[in-house]
Amino acid sequence: MSDTYLAVFVGSKTSAKFAAWNALSETERKAREKAGIAAWKAWVEKHQAALAEMGGPLGKTKRVGANGIADVGNEMGAFTVVRAASHEAAAKMFENHPHFAIFPGEAVEIMPVLPIPGG
Repeated sequence: MSDTYLAVFVGSKTSAKFAAWNALSETERKAREKAGIAAWKAWVEKHQAALAEMGGPLGKTKRVGANGIADVGNEMGAFTVVRAASHEAAAKMFENHPHFAIFPGEAVEIMPVLPIPGG
């Protein structure tokens, strides 16, 4: 099994949590952003040895398929890649993560990065 895991930070801009975030006063939102960034930096520092790729925020999405290129929306907001002894251990790294504990994100989805078949 893989020891490398992709973590995708997800959240919907139409969720009640996001609406509540946007309803905050600018002062309150800035204070929460400052606290959230500090908490995120503390999370990075705590898990620095496990970070295989820091990743970062994701921009607008283009989908390429048989019918060409199209602008699409999704719930992916950021990503990082971690190394862990197991899928469960990788998931535990994200318990109470600032993405959803402070910011209006909804969850972090963690999946193993598998070897390419026949590779």
